[in-house]
Amino acid sequence: MTEIPLPAGDPTRDLPYARGGPVATADLRAQPEDFQVDEELGYEPSGAGEHAFLRVRKRSQNTHDLARRIAQLAGVPQMAVGYAGLKDKLAVTTQAFTVQLAGRPDPDWTALQDDDVQVLLAVRHHRKIRRGALRGNRFRIRIRGVVGDAAQLAERLAQLVARGVPNYFGPQRFGINGNNLPRARQLFEGRLRVQREQRGLLLSAVRSWLFNQVLAERVRHGNWDSALPGEIFQLDGSQRQFGPEPIDDRLRARLATLDIHPTGPLPGRASRALVPVEAAGALEAAILASCSFWVAGLERAGLDAERRALRLPVRDLVWSREGGDLLLGFALEAGAYATTVLREVLDTGVVQGASRDLRDSST
Repeated sequence: MTEIPLPAGDPTRDLPYARGGPVATADLRAQPEDFQVDEELGYEPSGAGEHAFLRVRKRSQNTHDLARRIAQLAGVPQMAVGYAGLKDKLAVTTQAFTVQLAGRPDPDWTALQDDDVQVLLAVRHHRKIRRGALRGNRFRIRIRGVVGDAAQLAERLAQLVARGVPNYFGPQRFGINGNNLPRARQLFEGRLRVQREQRGLLLSAVRSWLFNQVLAERVRHGNWDSALPGEIFQLDGSQRQFGPEPIDDRLRARLATLDIHPTGPLPGRASRALVPVEAAGALEAAILASCSFWVAGLERAGLDAERRALRLPVRDLVWSREGGDLLLGFALEAGAYATTVLREVLDTGVVQGASRDLRDSST
């Protein structure tokens, strides 16, 4: 079978839309304050333990660089600093860090502060924050210069709440101009050696691209948010998955109310992950067979197969107009991308693939 070729540039550029495409044009991200993101861990610090817990608001700062500064101030290796997910640099974001300080006092955390970094909370906690250990993120976004029919815009926003959006991995997952995928090919062919962290990013990009290929095929067929025979489902707001089982009215009702979602593959070697059969399994198998080089590379790399929901609910959506601007607020689960939501509404003309996506990258 012929392999699906790698796209030139941003691999998300030509992904199909669930509802025919955007209904308005706009300018995205004129300044960092236009994108504000607050991390939701789902818990509060315990108040005691060998880790310092910091809640930090940062502007135009990426997570890696700030973690490095924290480690240097505390005099610890960077691996002693924990955080749940990466946050975009070109934004104003609030997120938590932990610093392991066994038997040591806290340094003066105010030394971190400058015009772009503010320490909102510094207390003790009993364990390190692990990657992916968060509930989600809340977004407040100002989109400038919106041009489009007001009624169509309102209808499309209502559709996001009612049905969600395809849960694509966004362009940032693939690096500037999609460069992570060609580099991953070099890695699989033994022509590239990278450090552990970079290797993880490249492998993640491959799995994300394969997932997007399966999801795109289901969007083309209009069944990305409905059940195929042999489907594996995921409970909303949970990593629990179940199936396959016969499709009945009870399952259809749960799908309609966003209580459960169909899932797609994050390929790797055989694992305890559930496996779809019948129509759902055949669709996935056909797509992955045309990407066998990439699937084999992930298996050799030792990644276990997993699954991810095909549908992304958009929670607590509020919006208003302020002159020519659109003000949006909404909440997304961990691992989801704000641009995945925005692309179903707006054509922003942004050059995709640059590090200009607001999301949590915990998956």
